[in-house]
Amino acid sequence: MINPVLLKQSNLLKIMVNQLYYGDNLEVLRRYIKDESVDLCYIDPPFNSKRNYNQIYNNIGSEDKAQAQAFIDTWEWDDHAIHGIEEIITNYHGLFTQQCIDLIIGLRNVLGKGSLLAYLVSMTLRITEIHRVLKPTGSFYLHCDPNASHYLKLVLDAVFCAKVGSFRNEIVWIYSRMAAKNQKQLSKCHDIIFWYSKSEKWVFNVDEIRLPYAETSKARAGYKKTNLGGGKPKSEICELNEGGKFPEDWINIPFIRGKEYLGYPTQKPEGLLERIIKASSNENDIVLDAYCGCGTTVAVSQKLDRKWIGIDITYQSISLILRRLEDSFGKGVLDTIKLHGIPKDIESATALANKADDRTRKEFEKWAILTYTNNRAIINTKKGSDQGVDGIAYFQGNQNEPEKIIFQVKSGKVKPGDIRDLIGTMTLENASIAIFITLENPTKDMIKTAKSAGFYQSQYMSQSCDKIQIVTVQDIIENQKRLNIRLSLEVVKSAEKQKEVKVNQMELDLDI
Repeated sequence: MINPVLLKQSNLLKIMVNQLYYGDNLEVLRRYIKDESVDLCYIDPPFNSKRNYNQIYNNIGSEDKAQAQAFIDTWEWDDHAIHGIEEIITNYHGLFTQQCIDLIIGLRNVLGKGSLLAYLVSMTLRITEIHRVLKPTGSFYLHCDPNASHYLKLVLDAVFCAKVGSFRNEIVWIYSRMAAKNQKQLSKCHDIIFWYSKSEKWVFNVDEIRLPYAETSKARAGYKKTNLGGGKPKSEICELNEGGKFPEDWINIPFIRGKEYLGYPTQKPEGLLERIIKASSNENDIVLDAYCGCGTTVAVSQKLDRKWIGIDITYQSISLILRRLEDSFGKGVLDTIKLHGIPKDIESATALANKADDRTRKEFEKWAILTYTNNRAIINTKKGSDQGVDGIAYFQGNQNEPEKIIFQVKSGKVKPGDIRDLIGTMTLENASIAIFITLENPTKDMIKTAKSAGFYQSQYMSQSCDKIQIVTVQDIIENQKRLNIRLSLEVVKSAEKQKEVKVNQMELDLDI
């Protein structure tokens, strides 16, 4: 007789396979992803999307080191690039093909040491690792724009085709876009997606992605003339595949609209990822996205019953993915995900706070605010003077109007003056509540100054709360302390859910 407890544990282990990594994807790939363990990999890496390509090519212009965007889209010839090109040229651990080495040396001679070469070195390192983790029957899709596609195809050929892999298709994703005023060139309305297989055996589920026939095609294909045995021509019905027509290498799917749009700058439509995942993987296969951004690959893989691995270097993306999955599949889905790289003790939180890299300098602030608010706050990414506001959230006030909570995060020494400054910022920002998150323990004078700001009470709160609240990172990690104020976003979502339930109930009543 099967032990039901052991069976339940076994099933739980089967369910809890999805992995979400917070960190540099090169480090994650090398340290945690095993050889030949992935069935399908799709990536949509950033490429200087906010800068002019001609400036990048000619190495003109300076980088904005203080960028605090939702994604990292800055490349410069720095220590990372120097170390990366050295790894390739010296063939670190024998990872790189001779074609890769020759290509990067050639590109260095042509392009010089600048942003574009730094980008291509970074991509070569990561594409090499992706090739390693793919199963022999695995496929790799690389999404890029026409500015870099010609360079990236050279890199892909040097990695995949040099090791019995093959180029399968150049897929064109077509979308519509309004022309700019006084535009003096053709409108840019497509991206490129390269598809490579690791070997000559690969998954291709064509029946999963067949497309509907156009009515005109059905009419034309309905009859054809045949001449049997030298007699008079005879009309007969020409059979069409019941599943639809064979798909072409172009995909016409519009940009995201409506509820699917999450406000993420480079978000891709779920329909595009559905086509790729259905075509090149099966249920329970493992899908990897090493630049998972807002989590479209992850969400579609979850919907299509694939196992998945997501990696991103910004905590804002990790937070957005968790919230997206919870909104789409319910809170229970979070229990099936194993999170890696998230601070779990004071030591790891301190290490995150003390990172010297400009590209990750705001990550501690993002992690602290989003963790404390259960991924509900909005990170302040504005450049310049922000009056010390690192995050914002809104809640329903007494006048049924949204009221503001501001967040400030400090990782260094703290003093009573910080709280006095925050009181002033609260007035300038017209905020009702301010929350001060600190890595260091607050002093008694800080607590006293915070208490002097008084209390806030709303008809929607069961009890009053301090206008200035001090929260330590230790409380967040060890005591799981979280914001207990219901935010406006949750009120709206609750109303939408209730409306959805009522509509479903009406439909059920009509069926009866």
